[in-house]
Amino acid sequence: MNLSGGAPGAGLEQQLAAAARYPGRVIVFASPSWSLARRGPGYGQRMADELERAHDLGARGLKITKGLGLGYVDWTGALLAVDEPELDPLFERAGELGMPVAIHTGDPIAFWLPVEPGNERRAELAVHPGWSLSGRPVPSWAELQVALERRIARHPRTTFIAVHFGNAPERPQRVAALLDRYPNLYIDTAARIPEIGRHPPAAMRELFVRHQDRILFGTDLGVGAGPGDLVLGSSGAEPPTAADVNLFFDASWRYFETADRDFAHPTPIQGAWRISGIGLPTPVLDRIYRENAAHLLGIRSP
Repeated sequence: MNLSGGAPGAGLEQQLAAAARYPGRVIVFASPSWSLARRGPGYGQRMADELERAHDLGARGLKITKGLGLGYVDWTGALLAVDEPELDPLFERAGELGMPVAIHTGDPIAFWLPVEPGNERRAELAVHPGWSLSGRPVPSWAELQVALERRIARHPRTTFIAVHFGNAPERPQRVAALLDRYPNLYIDTAARIPEIGRHPPAAMRELFVRHQDRILFGTDLGVGAGPGDLVLGSSGAEPPTAADVNLFFDASWRYFETADRDFAHPTPIQGAWRISGIGLPTPVLDRIYRENAAHLLGIRSP
């Protein structure tokens, strides 16, 4: 699933053409043209109409990046809120078109803290200083989570995929409560195995089993044109090696499929701790790895 398809006239056509070379293997999500918000009121309706064009071209879902709530602005220069009512037509149209909305809201809680030795994500923030939100005029982590819930609640006929383990891997109980409350909500595991792997394995296993029909396997894998353009959930100062690639996938499978304890997690740049596996049953693994996505996106079996 390529969640970075772009908008019509801004890369989407090229992404869909590339996907068409491999029928049935690549699904492309579109993104809104956020510049439409700088053209005055009515931008939500303009984005909805653009999404319909993306759908007609072949896009299968809508991707909302973390810029909503943290960076995108309207024509007045005001930050666009995750639950901005002006955007309601966009999310309603996604539901009408049967396009799931993969939404990234906020970032790890540590990104709001000063980049000091005590910050457990300091190594990552040192490589990516622009990711730090400390002292910036943006909503808090908690405020963004509340706005996300309001957005999901407002559109019960639209399916949401809250990426990065519901955008709240530090608070799995909160994620579980949202899944209980909103049947239109799914989550994925992209780039958050290091975080969820820190929680008590028994509790996490229970969460995965209870909500096995609404969790999708994700990687946050990024592949570019050059030999060093590979992102394994997050990136360090140097391009990843073959050993990094092996660790990324082997540790991911190990987390889901074994009850091993205290092993290295898939993305060392995201924190210097170890994780423990949750040993999911095979039927649950099948749903998370493939069947849930197939159901959600109408993917036919080979």
